[in-house]
Amino acid sequence: MIKYALICKSCKLEFESWFGSSKEFDRLKKMKLLSCQSCDSIKVEKSLMSPNLSNSKKKITNTNELKFQEVKQKLREYKKFVKDNFNFVGENFAYEARSLHYNKNKYKEKKGIYGRASLQDVKELKEEGIETEMLPWIEDKEN
Repeated sequence: MIKYALICKSCKLEFESWFGSSKEFDRLKKMKLLSCQSCDSIKVEKSLMSPNLSNSKKKITNTNELKFQEVKQKLREYKKFVKDNFNFVGENFAYEARSLHYNKNKYKEKKGIYGRASLQDVKELKEEGIETEMLPWIEDKEN
């Protein structure tokens, strides 16, 4: 079943009606079996109708919330991986990244580093050919 908003082109009356399908509406219109409730004119057309989204909206919100939680969980996993496998250098990330890049013996371990850097620092590091990546960092208080 489908509900359409209809309008009479003769008297401008707007009303709604249910049909078995959109094809059923077209068939009845072609056979001139649709008429206005007020003036009996057969000049009845479909009108714009806002969709009923009450249930759909709730599903969209729940879907978005679910996706958001999945992304947060994935970011937590990345954070744990980085903490377990890289050396934390704090605010000195740009300096340490350059030291590591230009002085290969800086860290005897083959671990990478992580820390904080400004967007400008990251841009400059990349321009120098120093491989860097930025990750959103979920603070522990948000876990």
